[in-house]
Amino acid sequence: MHLPEKYGNWRGVYNRLRMWAVDGTWERVFTALVAQADAAEGLTWAVSVDSTIVRAHQHAAGARPQRGPDREPDDHAIGRSRGGLTTKIHLAADGQCRPLAFVLTAGQAGDAPAFTDVMNRLRVPRRRGRPRTRPDVALADKAYSSREIRDHLRRRGIRAVIPERADQRANRIRRGPAGGRPPAFDREAYKQRNTVERCINRLKQWRGIATRYEKTATIYLAGLHVAGIFLWSAR
Repeated sequence: MHLPEKYGNWRGVYNRLRMWAVDGTWERVFTALVAQADAAEGLTWAVSVDSTIVRAHQHAAGARPQRGPDREPDDHAIGRSRGGLTTKIHLAADGQCRPLAFVLTAGQAGDAPAFTDVMNRLRVPRRRGRPRTRPDVALADKAYSSREIRDHLRRRGIRAVIPERADQRANRIRRGPAGGRPPAFDREAYKQRNTVERCINRLKQWRGIATRYEKTATIYLAGLHVAGIFLWSAR
């Protein structure tokens, strides 16, 4: 770990970073800033969801089994493929390209299975009453066009703005009346989906986000929350 001498011994700094990652301090600060912005300006509750793959440095592999209260996945959210080691960041962003929630998986994991996990991590405290956990609209690309996702959004009263995949459309047409109606799709609203892609670009301006150097998912996720803290503080 490369650390300027003025900050003291690197191990003490790392231990504090890890402690605050494990006990949720970084995530609480991140959530508090989101809530502060919501109270001051009101968030745009049209939420965009997407994912991005990041390369994991070779030194990120080989983490020891974690003990204690860590919520560390067994694979440390690192996958191995022909392209090397990778991690996938699944996230939701608001209408101003700011992150709202993160989920980490191995790089080869699919997008759709992580969708509900991302949505379930949306939580914005309010001054009165319960935290808000349900956006008005969820925007996502064709990778998220599945019956399970649409049913999940319908049950929660969230409007889905997700284009139908070509194979789904062809199958529906082939079945005729039995195929049912096409899912509602607002093309104009879908133009706002790029906010999550722009959010990803902003996050990857941090070297430690664009390439994963951390051995554990817990610490890498803490880095995402710290980057998110900077983005929300810059409003």
